[in-house]
Amino acid sequence: MHGSPGLCVRSLGRVEYAPTWRAMQDFTARRTADTPDELWLLEHPPVYTQGQAGKPEHLIAETDIPVVPIDRGGQITYHGPGQVVAYVLVDLRRRGYGIRELVVRLEQAVIDLLAAQGVAAARLAGAPGVYVAGAKIAALGLRVKHGCTYHGLALNVDMDLAPFAAINPCGYAGMPVTQCRDLGITLPLAQVEEALGQALLNTIHQPPGPSP
Repeated sequence: MHGSPGLCVRSLGRVEYAPTWRAMQDFTARRTADTPDELWLLEHPPVYTQGQAGKPEHLIAETDIPVVPIDRGGQITYHGPGQVVAYVLVDLRRRGYGIRELVVRLEQAVIDLLAAQGVAAARLAGAPGVYVAGAKIAALGLRVKHGCTYHGLALNVDMDLAPFAAINPCGYAGMPVTQCRDLGITLPLAQVEEALGQALLNTIHQPPGPSP
C-alpha cells in the first residue's frame, strides 16, 4: 500500500517499540511544511507503554514484559503480536483540523472497518478508543508537537489478551478487552492491516467540517 498524494503509507512488519518511537520523534523533528504526512502500520513484540500522565499503580501485577515510559497522552496500554498498530504522522495545520477531530477520525476508521465485517462498534464518552459491547478493541493515544502528530492507535486482531489482565487498560480498572478473532472476524492480520490503512486514508483525508 502506497497511500495517496500527501499521505505515504509504510508497512513495517514486526518492529521493536523503542527504536520505532525514536524514529517517530526524529521524523517529526525533521519534517518541514512540505514533508508529506505518513502512516506507519506495524506490530510490536510484547511491551507495555506508559503515557506522560501515567500512574504506576495501573500496572496491577508483575510480569516479565518491559514497561516503557513514553511521551504520548493517556495511561498504560499493551502492544503485542497479533495487534495492528497505526502510527499517524500528520501535519494538522495543513489538514485544517485539530487534534480532537483527528481522534474522532481515527476512531471512525476502526468503526468503519468493523462495520464492514458485520461488527457494531462505538465510542465511549470520556475514554478515547473503540469499543464493542463495552469491551475495548482499539486503544488510542497521540502527541502533538509544532502542530504535527505522532503515536496513534492499536487494534486487537488475533493476539494473546492475557497481558491486559496485568494492567488497568488506559487507566480504567476492570475494563474488558476484546479482539477481532473473538468477534468472528477471521481475516488474516495482513488483510486487517491493509483494511485499516485504507479506512484511515479515507477518514484522515476528509475535508475539514462537521465531524465524520
